[in-house]
Amino acid sequence: MKPSPLWRAILAIAIPSMLTNVATALFGLADMWVIGRLGEAAAQGGVEVGAKLLMTLLIVFNFLKTGTVALAAQAAGRGAAEDQAAVLTRGVAAALFVGVILLALWPLAVPAGLALLGAGEEVAPMARTYVDIRYAGGVAWLVNAVLTGWLIGRRQVRAVLGVEVAANLFHIALDLLLVLGLGWGVAGVAVATLASEGAKTCALVAICGGQPPARAALGHVRRRETWRMAELSALFRLNRDLFLRTLLLMSATVIVTRAGAQQGAVVLAANAILFQLFMLATLMLDGFESAAQVLCGEAAGAKDRARFTASVRALLAWAAGAAAVMAGTYLVFGEALAASFSTDPQVIAAARTYAVWAVVLPLAGVASFVFDGVFIGAAWTRAMLISMAAALGVFLLALWLTAPLGNHGLWLAFSLFFVARGAGQALMTPRLMRTRLG
Repeated sequence: MKPSPLWRAILAIAIPSMLTNVATALFGLADMWVIGRLGEAAAQGGVEVGAKLLMTLLIVFNFLKTGTVALAAQAAGRGAAEDQAAVLTRGVAAALFVGVILLALWPLAVPAGLALLGAGEEVAPMARTYVDIRYAGGVAWLVNAVLTGWLIGRRQVRAVLGVEVAANLFHIALDLLLVLGLGWGVAGVAVATLASEGAKTCALVAICGGQPPARAALGHVRRRETWRMAELSALFRLNRDLFLRTLLLMSATVIVTRAGAQQGAVVLAANAILFQLFMLATLMLDGFESAAQVLCGEAAGAKDRARFTASVRALLAWAAGAAAVMAGTYLVFGEALAASFSTDPQVIAAARTYAVWAVVLPLAGVASFVFDGVFIGAAWTRAMLISMAAALGVFLLALWLTAPLGNHGLWLAFSLFFVARGAGQALMTPRLMRTRLG
């Protein structure tokens, strides 16, 4: 049977996005694997806490990417090249503004963040070393989020993949050289990540510069209509909801990290390994979220309800199949993969004990990832925020109820958090389609 144009469109976006996301995950996986070769649980925990702190500070601004994807895709759906240029201009300006604020908050944010994550006496100094080296690179991360989102919104996913693969090869080479070759330890991991993030910025700027709307973006800086209150208000509303939604999501992640830290360096290191396996699975599923953002964004921009409905159904089917493959892979190889990330016998034993959750999480989270893309592409960000708040409430209740189960209870509650997200968004979708798409 010949594949339908919709299936081809989904896979043309989802597969390069999956590969891009897997390449992105290699940042964390490479860091965890290389630092694990040292056989020091405190060093591995320090990298985990430091990376989690920076991720928490930066990922709440991931709306710069997702919002740019949605706005660029909708502009493409309308066939408006000038609007695409203006989206890029406003996005980069917002990224630089946020970056300046984060730099100003550096002396306060780092100690407060480490305290919030519950870093113990062994872990805290190493986490501080890691964060202090990488912190200024957050500005590059923010700009990269906008440039990546703009390219994805224009279906330039293969270009993004090329940049990500090249940056990760560079990153892994530096990890091996600085940590295992020169013995820099935690500092080597941080320097490798900082350098690769800067290299990625240079590559993305060069690629965007070759796109006609991007070349017009500089001219939009001087145009009064670029900064009209109506346009800025629409951007602010979209980004505000996405910001708050991401803040709630990261709150759940921080709770998981803090709960693991309170159980000691061994459990913290084991949870860090499990979380990296989870991120590998979710970043693959996120390929379908990217496809949903683009395809549903284009359909919403064109007010085409039939195309929108068909896209949602096809995306859910493909994503469910991918989640089943990931779960099956972890069922067979999960324990061995988890154990390969450390040479500490206690960490290896703990990672094997909890590896079953790497099987559960992709299945629990698949619907929520697809619906996130649908809601972002359609600019239903307020509804997505409401569903996220409700899911966080479910997570906190489940965390309390499953406390007697220890670390297994923690991961069970986290799994239910994703189930609640997907269920809430599925229930809201029919009404939103009737009211927003006609």
